[in-house]
Amino acid sequence: MNIPLSIIADGGPTFMIPLVLLMIVIITLFIVGLTGKLTLTKSSKLIGHVSLFALVWGFLGSTIGLITAFDAIDAKGAIAQPMMAGGLKIALLTTLFGLVAFLIGRFAMIVLALKSKA
Repeated sequence: MNIPLSIIADGGPTFMIPLVLLMIVIITLFIVGLTGKLTLTKSSKLIGHVSLFALVWGFLGSTIGLITAFDAIDAKGAIAQPMMAGGLKIALLTTLFGLVAFLIGRFAMIVLALKSKA
């Protein structure tokens, strides 16, 4: 997973760094679950909780980013469309990372569930 550092900086390190760390935790729990060091049920539950937290953390970052952007627009008055588009892009990066972490977690849970049935 090659993530350009500029994307993390654009999304704001306060929210993006924890999201990247949460993705690493999800992948680590998945590997630990596959190796059998944790029970599949326990690994799956932990992955579910961490991935849901990552999703909500991403939405929180996006919401705070949008509120900050709208406060800046309110203070400045009229702004250019490219500036608005850039601000929206930055605000949605945390949501994107939260969704990706959530999807990775859900995929891992499906694989662990299939392994437990076998």
